[in-house]
Amino acid sequence: MIEPGPLLRKISDPIRQQLTQGLTPEKVALTVAVGLTIAVNPIVGTTTILCFAAAVALQLNQPIIQAINFSTYALQLLLIFPFIRLGEAIFRAPREERSLDHLVALMREDFFRGVAEVGVTLFHAFVAWLIVSPLLVAGLYFGSLPAFRALSRRILRGEEPADVETPRPGVSSS
Repeated sequence: MIEPGPLLRKISDPIRQQLTQGLTPEKVALTVAVGLTIAVNPIVGTTTILCFAAAVALQLNQPIIQAINFSTYALQLLLIFPFIRLGEAIFRAPREERSLDHLVALMREDFFRGVAEVGVTLFHAFVAWLIVSPLLVAGLYFGSLPAFRALSRRILRGEEPADVETPRPGVSSS
């Protein structure tokens, strides 16, 4: 059996623990959907507090939502420019030509000047994210719910989740 890597363990262990403590598959799926949606919002530095607030307001699991949030930081960075482009289209704004590296450097150099220079662009991106968010939450929730229900049934029956066998050198599987 292949042991899951540390990143997979960070995500799967809290989920498994909560499923065995009575948290429903529906609540876990909602936590993952809301957490991932918030984690990709285009305003870097806001996701932890937004995930915390959403988990409190919706009575979601904090360890799961924060694990999702922290593990998807790279995805957030990848989606900043698609949200900027969508915001530009929605507001018919001029195209942002600066690179992500330039924007990050600008914010680090002088945060308030950076916000003044790219604030409107970030606002447009945030509005685009707000428009996409309900669809993203719904898609993630309904897409992951069957998997969490199946996992819950397996755990309740005392079965381990699907294991992957490690092939041994020189031994054929047939």
